[in-house]
Amino acid sequence: VQLQASGGGLVQPGGSLRLSCTASGFTLEYYAVGWFRQAPGKEREGVSCINSSDGSTHYADSVKGRFTISREDYKNTVYLRMNSLKPEDTAVYYCATDHVAECRNVDSTLVMNYRGKGTQVTVSS
Repeated sequence: VQLQASGGGLVQPGGSLRLSCTASGFTLEYYAVGWFRQAPGKEREGVSCINSSDGSTHYADSVKGRFTISREDYKNTVYLRMNSLKPEDTAVYYCATDHVAECRNVDSTLVMNYRGKGTQVTVSS
C-alpha cells in the first residue's frame, strides 16, 4: 500500500489550497480515509476523515467550516480543500487509511496503519 499526498505549498493567510491523496496497491473506495497534521514541536493532530460506507465526514473543531474532505473513488483519490487558511494551519499534512469503513472521529486517523509521506503547508505573509 502506498499513499501519496500532494498539493502543499506556501500561501498567504486567508488563502486556499487543495491537498490530494492518491493510493496505489490499495482501493480507497472501500475504506475510511483521513488527514492528520504535525507542526514543528507539536503533537500530531487529527484533521478530518471521510467514511466509505456513506461518505459521512468528521472535522477537528479547529478546521470546521474552513476545510472540506471529499473523495473521487474512480480516481482512487481523496482531497482536502482548505480555505481561509491561518498561520496556525502551518504543518506537514499526512493522509492515512486502514482496513476500516468508518472513522469514529478525527483521532482515528492517528492510529491508521497506512500513511503516506506528508506534504508541507506553510501559511505566512
